[in-house]
Order: sequence, then structure tokens, then C-alpha cells
Amino acid sequence: MQVVSLDAQNIVAVSCGEAHTLALNDKGQVFAWGLGSDGQLGLSNIEDCIRVPRTVKSLSEVHIAQVACGYWHSLALARGGQIFSWGQNKYGQLGLGMQGAGVSSPQVVQSLQGVPFAQISAGGSHSFGLTLSGAVFGWGSNKFGQLGLSDNDDRHFPALLKALRSQRVVYICCGEDHTAALTKEGGVFTFGAGGYGQLGHNTTNHEVNPRKVFELMGNVVTQIACGRQHTLAFIPSSGKIDSFGLGGNGQLGTRSTYNRMSPAPVKGCWRAYTDPVPMDVGGFCVKRIYAGGDQSFAHYALSQIDLVFSSANCLNGSFLSGSNPDHYNTNSKCSGVDVNMARLLYHRLIQPDYPQISQIVAASMEKHLIPRLSSSPPDIEALRLYLTLPECPLFSDPSNYTTLTIPFAKAVVSLKDAPRKVLGNWWSKFEPAVFQRLVELYKEVVVYLLRMQKLGIPLSEQRIFTCFLHTSLKFLEILHSVNERAGQIIQYDKFYIHELDELIDIRNDYVTWFQQQMFSVMDSQVTMCKYPFVFDAQAKTALLQTDAVIQMQMAVDQAQRQNLHSLFVSGGGVESVNPCLILIVRRENVVGDSMEVLRKSKNVHYKKPLKVIFVGEEAVDAGGVRKEFFLLIMKELLDPKYGMFRYYEESRLIWFAHKTFEDIDLFHLIGVVCGLAIYNLTIVELNFPLALYKKLLKKTPTLEDLKELMPDVGRSLQQLLDYTEDDFEETFCLNFTITEEIFGTTEVLELVPNGTDISVNKSNRGVCSYIIHLITFYS
Repeated sequence: MQVVSLDAQNIVAVSCGEAHTLALNDKGQVFAWGLGSDGQLGLSNIEDCIRVPRTVKSLSEVHIAQVACGYWHSLALARGGQIFSWGQNKYGQLGLGMQGAGVSSPQVVQSLQGVPFAQISAGGSHSFGLTLSGAVFGWGSNKFGQLGLSDNDDRHFPALLKALRSQRVVYICCGEDHTAALTKEGGVFTFGAGGYGQLGHNTTNHEVNPRKVFELMGNVVTQIACGRQHTLAFIPSSGKIDSFGLGGNGQLGTRSTYNRMSPAPVKGCWRAYTDPVPMDVGGFCVKRIYAGGDQSFAHYALSQIDLVFSSANCLNGSFLSGSNPDHYNTNSKCSGVDVNMARLLYHRLIQPDYPQISQIVAASMEKHLIPRLSSSPPDIEALRLYLTLPECPLFSDPSNYTTLTIPFAKAVVSLKDAPRKVLGNWWSKFEPAVFQRLVELYKEVVVYLLRMQKLGIPLSEQRIFTCFLHTSLKFLEILHSVNERAGQIIQYDKFYIHELDELIDIRNDYVTWFQQQMFSVMDSQVTMCKYPFVFDAQAKTALLQTDAVIQMQMAVDQAQRQNLHSLFVSGGGVESVNPCLILIVRRENVVGDSMEVLRKSKNVHYKKPLKVIFVGEEAVDAGGVRKEFFLLIMKELLDPKYGMFRYYEESRLIWFAHKTFEDIDLFHLIGVVCGLAIYNLTIVELNFPLALYKKLLKKTPTLEDLKELMPDVGRSLQQLLDYTEDDFEETFCLNFTITEEIFGTTEVLELVPNGTDISVNKSNRGVCSYIIHLITFYS
């Protein structure tokens, strides 16, 4: 029956005596009810029986962490380490140094002040306390040696159990007249009354000294529990529970009422976490064991696992960061989640040795969690699970791609703009390794789907397959956008899917995409060209080649249509259009002749196939003449004699001259020549640094780019940044100017207005001032 009066409380622990009960809530408050004739309720009340829970007010100033009930006495352990006792004291079980007189209000066990206790336990009329370092103190009744002190004398003060001092005890529990202790190594010691075999030594003798249970040796026991006159032990390696002692009421779970003097397995469908048995076979993985007077209980864990992984609330409240910034500072820039902690705990929970747990977690997320994720969460704290879920190893298992990994991606893709922006901000704060794991996961999903496509997808499944592929690529696109906005958390090439060349026909994919763009066709077919960030250099080369062939064919077709139209409409009176771009040049004036033709040509003409004719030569251009042409003209154009480019000896790279006498149109024509070379599938040597391509993409060059072009200057600027001494200005003697040699003369150029008068110091040397101006000047 439910205790209705405690409905408003979050109860975290309960303990029962012979006829009274204590309950502890999450705020450290203690509630008591039942028989109180010996003061065991701690209410300082003359009433013998309290039928409704009442607060133990004398403990209201203390935050209680544990409670324990003996038959007629009670114990409480405060968070500060103090032990309180109250109730019957006939055998000294309160540890207060007196005998006989009971106490109706909680009293501090003064003789234990200053000792850091971790646990308390109460037997029929004896008590125990266990310290953080494994020291055991006992007091109270010792008629059967249940205090383990080598005699049968009662103790009114706590006494140290020296025999267990070196055994590294981690847990202690008490029966009516016997005691059991569990060590860190998984050993079990018992002592006290053994008349029913409750000590597990295959005898009914009493033991006044702690004695190890021989038949449990070889097993690692992790939990023990004592009933009135029986004992339980849990062995996780087998998932089984052993019991011994009094069995008259079936409390041993052996399907008999016989007593057992040595450990015997409790009958039940127990399963170890390592047991590779399918879920539908049944069975229980034990979480905790408990013992009442003449009863035993086992709490199995799987239901709680199902609860946690079915609940977005639980997962959003998990893995919270306690460091700076902690989860109390959660905002659109800070998630308050420790992703590395999530990864660690997920990997401890989801292991090949624990198939049953993996199956339950997967089923919970598939059926109850992911389908219920909202596209518009009520608060940013509801977005935390989007950071932690992909760290679960189940997401990396191909067998879960279509049930977990892709549905999760769909939930992210379906988010409204505002929550998706917050999620993007949180992703941008990821460590590179964490962010790359997420990218790699969905790259693997895409590869998996493309392999399936190559093997053949049944017609009935093509629609859902297309949806899967689109969702995965769209998720990668979101991550790519986050990566670019954050200044590349990881290098752009980490998004490349190198298997594309073997998994799809890149040329056919481009043609399909081109047709969709050209004719505005809303085709359900997914084309990889919609997601160009996944293409590596080899794939992009194939794309450029395919595009060039299409553009050339379209230009040729246009010229032929125009010629056909002229023939029939104008009667052949209009000069025909050549379907090729013809360059007739002299070797000795290859630049001048080429520039003359290209200046007169329109942009549309550049898309025609290029044919080169050298004056006075009979060679037909089948590709070799064109290649020779580009070799000659690029060598001429990049020659320093034109003053358009500067050659840097150390890096062997070239860059644009700061001053030149050449017309700006010539630079444009150089760009046209480079474009024609690429368009006509001809490789030319362009010894430019990476900064050129960054500028083409409207990205700002960095100090690293300057180091590539001018290593000596880059090293000097790095030294400038790394210098920490106070004599910065005296050491470097710099101002906001640069000295350059231009056409044989040395000139001093100002980086900013009045740069000559502005000294470089430690505050203005960085990437926001002097160095950034230098980079801008050189680039």
C-alpha cells in the first residue's frame, strides 16, 4: 500500500526495524512512523505508536545521508560524517557508553567524532560503522560473537574490528545476530550466530571472529544482504545469487524450505550481463539484492535502462559538465554537457560482452526516444541529447544505421532554424577529434548506403532508400556549414568521401544534376553533386572534365544551329560561325597574337573547343599543339620581365607584383588563358601558393599562408608573436611600414595612414593589427 502522506517527497532510502520505519528524502530529512515505545522513532514523543510519517525534527539542522534500523533502535549517518543513534539501549547498541537507558531523540556518538564514515548498519541489537578506508567499528549485543571481537561481551562504546582492518572492507550488513562484511576484492567474511547455517561455513557453529566463506572463494561477490537468519550474495560474473541460512519460509529461494549451511544458488532465470542470450528468451540481470526478516528481494536493472533511454528528459539531464563553464551557465553558446564523459560511459555500458543491454538500449531509442524528438524543442536544454547520442557505440554499428543513426539525422535535419542554430553553435565548440568522429560516422553511413545501391535496391524500397541517403548527406551538409562558419574545426578534406569513385558513376551523376538544374526538374533521385564538399581532387577532376565536355558540346551545337539558321533564313548570305575557338599565333609573338584574339572574343566563345594553329606549321591540333601552346604562353606571361609577378627564391613560388606598368586587362586575359587550359583538359604549371585559391573563394589568408610564400618573413613574424620580454619595442624597432624593392629602387610603403609614426609594440603586434596588415599587403 502506498504511503500517501509522503507523495510530495522524493524518498531515496527506507529502512525497517521490528515494528518501525525510517524514510530519507533527497534533502536529507528523516521521516519516522510505527511503534515508538523504546524511543526508536526519535520523535521525543510519549505516544507509543505513530501511524502517519512525521519528520524527525531534531535532525532538521543536519543533512542525513543514510538511515538504518535495528529491532528497537535506529542509526543515522550525516553527510558531515557524524553518526546519530536513538531508541533501545539494553545492550549498548546506541554506542553512547551507557547501558539500559533508552534515548528518544537522536544523539551523536561522540566517541566516533572526527572519523570519516562511509556506511552504517544495524542488526537486531548491534550496530556497525564503516569508514571510507575500510575500518570497521561495532557496538551493542555480542552474545553470539556478532561484533567479531574474539569474545561474547557486549560493547557500550564502538570497538575497532582489528581482524578486518587490512581486508579493505567496502560494505557491511547485519542480521538479527550475525554480521557479513564484503571486501573490495569480492571476498565475504561472516561472524556471529550460525545456528541455521547463516554464516555459510557448512556448520551451525557460532563464530566470534570474522571468517571467510570458503565456498564463495574463486568468485567475485559484489553485493551481500542479511535477513533475520539468512544471508544473500550476488556474483555478477554468472549473474546469479547464492543464499544460505534459515529457509523455513522459502526465503532462500531454493524452491524448498530446508536450511542451507553453505551457499546454494537461488532458483531463477538470472542472466549475467555477459550472457549472449537473445532478449526474447527472457531472464533478469540483477541490479541490487535485499533481505528482509524472512524474505529476499532482487531488483533487476533492465527496466531502468529502458526508462533512461526512452526518455529525452533523462538523457538531457545526463552527462552534465561540472567544470567551467558548468551546466548552470547553459546558453546558446554553451551546452553544459561533457561529451567526453558521455562517450566514456556509453562505451562502458555498450560492449560486445553485454548483448542484452545493447538490445534494450537500441530498442528504447528506436521505438520511444528518437520518434518523439520535437522539431521545435521548448528550451535549449532539450537539445543536449543531440550532442551525446552519437557518442553511443550503437550508432556506429551498420545494423543500426537505418533504425538509429539515420532517424537521428532526420531529427536534426527537421529542427527549426532557431534550435538548429543553437545546436550548430554547440557543435562549433567541439574539440576537433569529437567533431571529426561525428563527420566520420555519417560518411560511413553514406558509403554503406551507396554500397547497398551498387548491389541493387528492390524497387519497393528505393523510395525509402533515397530518403535515407538524402537525410545522411543533408546532415553532413549541416556539419560542413558549421565547420566553415567556425573557421574549420577540422580540415575541409576530412569531409571527402574517397570511395565515391568506385561506388558511383560520377560523370553520370553530374549529367543528372546538370539536367535537374538546367530544366528545374524536381527529381527524387539524389545526386552527389548537390553536396560538392564530399568530392576529393580525383572526383572534382572528373566533374570538371564532364562539365567541359557538356559545355563544349552545347557551344558546338549552338554554332551549328546558328549556321543552319543562316543557311535557310538568310540564304547563306551571313558568314558562318566556327564551332571552335581558333587561335592562330606566331611562336615569336605568342602572347601578343593570343591576347589580340581573346580580346575580340566574347565569353560564350571561350566555351568552344580550342584549336591552336602556329603560323607556318602544318601540324593538326589533336591535343599536342594545344598543350605546347599553353606551355609557351604561360612561360611568357609569368616571366618577371613583364613585371606582373614576383618570384620568391626560398619558396620557389610566384605572387602578384605590388606595382606594374601592365594594363589590368592583361591580368584578366591571364585568367582567361588559365581557364581555357583547365577547360580544355590541359595541365599547366602555376606556382602560386594556396593563398591564391583562398582569395578566389573570398577567404582571408593567414600567417600560415604568408609562411608558405615567404618562409623567412613568416618565421620573423612568428618570433614577433612569441616574444614575451618587456623590451619589445627596443628589440625590434618596427613601425607600420614595409620596405620593398620596386623596379630597382627601394621604397618605404606605409601599411596604414601615418604608419611611419606608429611603433609596433606588444599590444598591436598581433593578428588584429601589425601582422594582419602585413598579410593584407602581401596578399
